[in-house]
This record gives sequence, structure tokens and C-alpha cells, in this order.
Amino acid sequence: MSRVHVIWNPKILMIIFLLSLTAFALFFILGNKSYKATWVKEDVEEDKHSSLPNNNKQVDELLGGLLKEGLDEKSCRSRYESAWYHKGLKRQPSSHLISTLRSYEALHKRCGPYTESYNKTVGYLNSGEYNSSSNNITDCKYAVWTPQEGLGNRIMSLVSTFLYALLTKRVLLVDSRVHISDLFCEPFPESSWLVPSDFPLIDELWQFRKESSMSYGNLMRNHFMLSSNNGSWMIPYVYIHLVDNYNDEDKPFFCDDDQTVVQEIPWQILKSDEYFVPSFFLIPSFQQELDRLFPEKDTVFHLLGRYLIHPANTVWRAITRYYNAYLAGAHEKIGIQIRIFNKEPNPFVHYMDQIFTCVFKENVLPQISWTLKSLSGNSTNSTKAVLVTSLSSEYYKALKNMFDEHPTITGEIIQVYQPSHEGYQQYGNEIHDMKAWAEMYLLSLTDKMVTSSKSTFGYVAQSLGGMKPWILYRPEDYNAPNPACQRALSMEPCFHAPPGFDCNTNNPIDTGKVVPFVRHCEDMQWTWGLKLYGKQGEQAFDNSIYSSSGPRLVFE
Repeated sequence: MSRVHVIWNPKILMIIFLLSLTAFALFFILGNKSYKATWVKEDVEEDKHSSLPNNNKQVDELLGGLLKEGLDEKSCRSRYESAWYHKGLKRQPSSHLISTLRSYEALHKRCGPYTESYNKTVGYLNSGEYNSSSNNITDCKYAVWTPQEGLGNRIMSLVSTFLYALLTKRVLLVDSRVHISDLFCEPFPESSWLVPSDFPLIDELWQFRKESSMSYGNLMRNHFMLSSNNGSWMIPYVYIHLVDNYNDEDKPFFCDDDQTVVQEIPWQILKSDEYFVPSFFLIPSFQQELDRLFPEKDTVFHLLGRYLIHPANTVWRAITRYYNAYLAGAHEKIGIQIRIFNKEPNPFVHYMDQIFTCVFKENVLPQISWTLKSLSGNSTNSTKAVLVTSLSSEYYKALKNMFDEHPTITGEIIQVYQPSHEGYQQYGNEIHDMKAWAEMYLLSLTDKMVTSSKSTFGYVAQSLGGMKPWILYRPEDYNAPNPACQRALSMEPCFHAPPGFDCNTNNPIDTGKVVPFVRHCEDMQWTWGLKLYGKQGEQAFDNSIYSSSGPRLVFE
């Protein structure tokens, strides 16, 4: 039998090799849906309660009426499943908040993208003029949120903008180009909150700055007439700049007279990196409605965040897998969130000293025996899981090594975990933000928290979980501060850059002393920033004095 000899052309071999390589790459990408991140897995179909913790207990999935029943559970598993992981709401929503949310949902459905009212109102942007006496006028007005800074800042400003929408009966729309759908579920039934891709100002949203000609501050500085003398026409949109570098002309946005003006403009483009909610409580025309919505003032983010911000399915899958694998079996879960802002080359040593001092002195974690390797016969068979979140792995390693090498004096077993350590903050990176969101949410599921001062990452976690954390003061002069930390009096975030003037006189005032429930922030050493406090916080301030040596609050 003769044999057939095949002579391979090198070009044919190269083509076969490239086709094989391409096929392998496609197989890897399409076959392995988790290629986006090593620990973020694609959601899979499964029985709703198959992996839920404590599935024998009664759980209020609707959070006291905060959530509307009947939404598609498969499209957003976290909306109803989160109640099985959280410890429940710290405070129940008021009946007025519940009815206001239902009214808002109806408004959003009627005025959302591509509805008749939306299309008419978009027409004002195309024409460049809004005629309030026109027969074609709609009663739909919009607040368009645009992102700024890291994910913690974005979430805080998003919740703030939503409250503003509730107070002013505007429809909240969010910039759709910031992979927001990879992070959060659509929150409103039967309508989208995403700005459509054909929105007339879509290419300008990221370009707006405080210097922009259509910013409210610049319009006021240039004495621009926002409407005609008889109020029949006005500009169709205005840009509201509430980033921490805003000008004095931007800050009157938090004044009654200015609110009267801007409320007539159908489109507001709003950008902020701040939790600007506390200043709403200083606007007289908002106060009555806010009192009805939030009888307990320190619940704003806790309730609105649990209503509005639900992890998308891919992120939720990562959260629940990690929780079930490492945290669910612990008798107590402690979160330690570390964010280093200082620029010194090696902050690890004094920060680590500060963390040890805080967690032991405040009994967040049990003391250890430095001399014994084990305390045989003294074990309680109780475990505590410590969840460390930090851009660095040094702190996790130090805590883990300490508890691995030394027993606790109580006999409790301490297990330390860290989901990721990215090294540095990567603004706008999709996978980085997905990991950050998952870790914020995991922190919110712990029983106790230690957070870094002025960290928006920590603010989001504590507020979602309804916790008052121990706040680590910032080290000064390369030394751990004394005291190392302080227990927060409120679970609310801090507004770092509030306006500080009287709207009537335009004179500087201390806005932390206007009403008892809006005070300065603990993590800004009680001298700046604004924060909402509940009855306990108000009483603590009433019973406090300021030390003569500095602005630190002293309790008698």
C-alpha cells in the first residue's frame, strides 16, 4: 500500500495556529463567565432559599413595607434575599416614607425614559427654551445624577440626590455610562433609572465643572436671568455643582429662595462627591416634610440605602458565596475597615498599633495571651470572624498572624479574612468597583465595625448595616493618637464640605449649632462637617462640654 506524504506549508501552519489560538480564547471567555474577576462569579439559576442562611427563621423581606412586593426576583436576587443576611432594619420606616416611595414609583413609571412626558420634556433641551405657559407643558421634572470620585462617594451622593428627588417631586435618572448596571439593580418597578443613550446632553454630562457656563453658581455670579419677568420662559436645564471644591456662589443651592428659583427648571444635572443630606434639614421649606419622612433623623441613609441600592446579581453572587463560605458559621462577625489617607512612606507601624489599641481597649476583640501558645482546657468553642477590608494586605497579615500564634484569654477562636487587596484605588475601573461594592456590603453584614475616619467606604457600610462603628482617628506626627478610636453617636455618613453661612444675612455661621439633630462629625474632631443625629446623639451633646485644650468632645 502506498503512503501519502503531506508537505505542510509554513503559512498554512501559522494560519492553523492563529485559528486555534482564537478558538481557545473564545472558549475561555464564553465558557468561563467569571473572567471579569477571579472571585466574582456569574449568577446561576437555583432554588431561592437553597443557600440562604437561617432559612428556618421568619424574615421580613419587604423591610416593613419599604420595598414593594411583586418585582421580578430573578432580575435582582438581592432585593428580597438581603433580609436573610442582614440583622433587620434598625428602625422601621414611617408610614409617610412608605407612601411617599409608592407615590414616587408611580411618578417614575409615568415620567421615566421614553414616556410621553419624558419625550416632551426632552424637547425643551432640543429647543433650548422652556415656556411655562405652553399648553404642551408636562408636570415631569428631572434630577440627573452624574458620578464623581470613588464608589463610596458615588453611592452617598446618589442617595442624597434621590432624597432631593423625593422632596422636590423630581424623577431621578442616573448616567448610564458608568457601568452602574454591573453594580446595582434597577430600583423602580416597570421603568428604568438609566439616562437613555440618545439623551441630548449625554456627551456633556461628564464635562460639567464648576466653571461651566450653565452651572448655577456661574449663572448667579453673572446675574443671569433664569426666567423672564413674568415667568413665562426660562432655561430648560441647569447644572448643580456640589463637589467639595464648589464656589460660594454654588452653595446657596441650600437656601430657600434659591430652591424656589431652581425648582421651576425642568432639568437639573447634579454632580457631587458628598453626602449633602444634612443641609436639607436646615432648609425651612423642607423641614416639615423631612420630619414626617424621618421622625428619627439618623435613619435617612439606612432606610433610603436599603430601598435604593441593591447589588446586581453578579455582585450579589460574590457576596453570598463569600459570606456563606467564611462568615456564616461564626458566632460574631467583626468588620475592620482601613483606609490610609496620609502620604508618609510607611504608615503601617503606627496604624497597626492604633488598631490593636482600639479593638482591645474597646472590647471589640478579646485580649490575647502574649506568653502562652495555647490555653488548653479554656476553649469556649466560640468563634469570631474578622473581616478586614483594605487596599493593603499588611493589616490582614498582622491580625491573622497575631491570632494564629497567640490564644485569646477567653478561649474564643478568632479567624481573620480579607477578600481582596487592590494596592491602590482605581477610579472608574469596573472590576475594582465590583469588588469594592461587594466588600462594603459584606462589612454591612457584620455585628460590629471599626472604620477609618472620613472614609466614605466605611460610611456606606455602617449606614447600610445600621451600625455605630468605632472610628479610628487619623494618626498625627507618626504616632498613634490617644484615644485610638471613639464610638460614633450616629450611623449616618458625614457631609464633609457643608456651606457655612446664614441664607438670610449671608454672614458666616456655625451650621452645626442651628438645630440639635444636625451637628459636627466625630471623625472631623467636632470642628467641621455636618451629620444627622438621633435622640441619643442629641442627648449626648446636651450633656457634653468642650475641653479647654481643644475641640474634642468630653463626656461627663
